[in-house]
Amino acid sequence: MPLAHHLRVVGVEAGPGAVVLRGDWATEHCTAGGVLHGGYLMALADMTAAMLAYLNVPEGATTTTIEAKTNFLAAVRSGTVTARAELVHKGRRTIVVEVDVTDDDGRRVSRTLQTQAVIEP
Repeated sequence: MPLAHHLRVVGVEAGPGAVVLRGDWATEHCTAGGVLHGGYLMALADMTAAMLAYLNVPEGATTTTIEAKTNFLAAVRSGTVTARAELVHKGRRTIVVEVDVTDDDGRRVSRTLQTQAVIEP
């Protein structure tokens, strides 16, 4: 994913049961107050959820995000953030994924619930 490269997101784990991606705090990813921007956390969650959904569709199919809701729970002022996506629902037409983003201390900083549409060839 070109956006993942631009945001310095790296893969940690990827399989049909869970996907884990990690991103680094950087000033260019922050608000004026030095807090990791909510848009960065949402993009990280979206990439993680999309990868998990893609790993759960039939060969030749793809996915696209049709809904996402994020709760921001804590500020991130340094270090890394780790996103872990797990399946909530796997259907023929939609896949629902939950993504928790944690900081270096394991503290949950955001939770995203996302729905992906399954697109058959």
